[in-house]
Amino acid sequence: MLWRAASLVSRLEYAARVSRTEDDPALIDVDAALTPAFGLSDELPPLQSDWHQHGRHQILYAVHGLLHLEVGSASWVLPSHRAAFLTAGTLHRVLCERRVGLRTVYLAPSVLAAPPWDCRVFTVSPLGKELLLHAMRWNHHSDPHDPLARSYFATLGMLALEWSERVALPFRLPVPQSEELQRATRFVHGRIGSPIGVSDIAKAAALSERTLRRRFQSELAMTPHAYLNTARMLAALDRLAVRSLSITEVALEVGFETPSSFSHAFTAFVGETPRDYRQRVLVTST
Repeated sequence: MLWRAASLVSRLEYAARVSRTEDDPALIDVDAALTPAFGLSDELPPLQSDWHQHGRHQILYAVHGLLHLEVGSASWVLPSHRAAFLTAGTLHRVLCERRVGLRTVYLAPSVLAAPPWDCRVFTVSPLGKELLLHAMRWNHHSDPHDPLARSYFATLGMLALEWSERVALPFRLPVPQSEELQRATRFVHGRIGSPIGVSDIAKAAALSERTLRRRFQSELAMTPHAYLNTARMLAALDRLAVRSLSITEVALEVGFETPSSFSHAFTAFVGETPRDYRQRVLVTST
């Protein structure tokens, strides 16, 4: 798992871009680092990584921008006030459509025992933000026997697990396994701004509405309407970070007929109004 610490050009994350520079001294192998825990601070360009995994637990935190994270069972969206805990060995990939400031903490299993799940997303409190940012003082060259570092990262890891297990956040979409529901979800994402309903989704999946509802519930543990609404909200999170788009334009682009109906749905999903969310995200990106 090779990463370029300054610009995040990693063989693991971005194989095509650095395969020719395998011996580049700026590349580091995060799993081979002698220190058991450390942080990496990077500015990501728009990209989509390959599927990959690490031998260490990871805490992914976007200080600005919006990071998309996919694991085998679900896809997550990480705005600037959310972070993800990935258990060591979890196959995943990341996507960002615009620049993202990423802060990653790596924890060897010797520092923190693995939880019984692969990925959880949690709200980053002001305390959590400062702890994650302060962790960047230790890098892959840090003393592997530093008692302060080991204590700090063990505490940070345990707190992240506690934060992760408090409540399941709604910023995720389950990934379907069957061909029929894959067709259905592709249809939803391809027409996110259109006034589509359950009947349209059923037609795209070549299923009856009754069968579609049953299959969504059994395979994805949610209704087709809930999936559509979540997909629209996750798309809205990304578009609200674009200064040139008005809130009305965002509402129309994600399938709402009026700004008021969009604001009501967004507030119920995120816990704050589109205007408040946009102001906070744009402040953290400056």
